[in-house]
Order: sequence, then structure tokens, then C-alpha cells
Amino acid sequence: MSNLLEVQGIHTHIGRFHILEGVTFSVPQGHIVALLGRNGAGKTTTLKTILGLTPPGQGKVIFNGEAIEGRRSFNIAAMGIGFVPEHRAIFRDLSVKENLLLAERKKGDFARKEDFIFGLFPDLKRLIKLPGTNLSGGQQQMLAVARALVPDNKLLLIDEPSEGLAPVIIEQMMAAITELSAESTVLLVEQNFLVASKLASAYVIIEEGKSVKHGSMADLVDDKETIHRYLGAA
Repeated sequence: MSNLLEVQGIHTHIGRFHILEGVTFSVPQGHIVALLGRNGAGKTTTLKTILGLTPPGQGKVIFNGEAIEGRRSFNIAAMGIGFVPEHRAIFRDLSVKENLLLAERKKGDFARKEDFIFGLFPDLKRLIKLPGTNLSGGQQQMLAVARALVPDNKLLLIDEPSEGLAPVIIEQMMAAITELSAESTVLLVEQNFLVASKLASAYVIIEEGKSVKHGSMADLVDDKETIHRYLGAA
């Protein structure tokens, strides 16, 4: 099984704070891997470090066989990494269609992906002319994910897709992520362990800026001691 992403001993500082203190893991091609840990463990910083938004001071990030640490974030994204940040960073004054067109990396990206995107998120097709401010929280999250699907991305970094959503919308989001994973590899940060356990085939646990455990999600589901120790779940 080949790895699309390898993170090797990364250390990341934000200002004077040492946030990541040696994070190591890999993401196999074609899989969904969940980054797990308590609030403040360093999960979001890990995603931002991979994308170059908070560059590592030490360690390596290898994507599709190339070392990418130290490159500018827009150059990393152009290699085929999409990012869905926490809190649905869409343009709320622009329409759904305008948001999707702005996500194009090459002219015509949206037209090529339109059927796939609206197949995953039929609500967006119905709401295509409405501004982001008119969308519900769940619809805004759908749009945030859809924006990352417009260009051809080999890897999607998705941060907290279920946060603040109603259960019925979470189910829709889970179904969409499962389906899109047939086209892209996914690295997912998800605080809701039940959601993560249903989506991911593998996991990495981060604790106080360090990767402390990894393995098969099926094994973790049965490991109540590890779940309680690192995630606080019952």
C-alpha cells in the first residue's frame, strides 16, 4: 500500500509557542485517516503545517513522493491538496456559484466537476444563486467541502466537518465524504469520535503536540482504554 502523504517528526512553532513537538504518521492512497485528540492537542495545526500555513521548523512533509515543507502554501495547494478549514470559510456575500467558481485552479474546473459536486450536495444546486448568508450552517459546510472539490485534488484536508451540525446534516455530510473518498484521499480532523469511527479506516492520535498512537480504526473502536485515555470518550 503506497502512502500519498508522510509526515515525519514535524515541529511547529506559532510565535513563542511550541505547538507540534514531533508528529509522525502516514496517509495511504485512497483511504480516510482521522486525526484524533482532545481540544488543543495540535490537530488543526498539523493540517495547517502540511499545507504550509504554519511551516514546520523541523521535520519533513512528503506528498506524492515530493518533500513539500518550506514551500509556499499556494504552491503546495497547486500540487493537489485541498483544505476545508474549521468554521466554513466561505464568501458569505457571494452566491453559491460564485464561491465555486472562485475555487477554480484552472478555467473550467467547476464545469468539469459540476455533476459530481451536485450529486454529492443536491441542496447546493437548488441554492446556486443564493448568497452564502442565506444558507443554513449545514449548507455552508456543504459549500465549504464543495469548494475543495472544484479543482483536481489528490488529498483533502478536512477540519471538523460535523461541528455544530444537526444529526440529519451530519449523516448527509458523512455520506458525501465517504463517496468523495473514492476520488480523493482524505485526512480528517473530527472531534466526534462516533463520526470519525464510521468514516475512517485508520487513525492517528495527537496528545500535547505529539503523535502518540496510530493504527486501524476497527481496532481502536474495541480499545476502550485508549479511547478513554486520549479522547475522554466513554
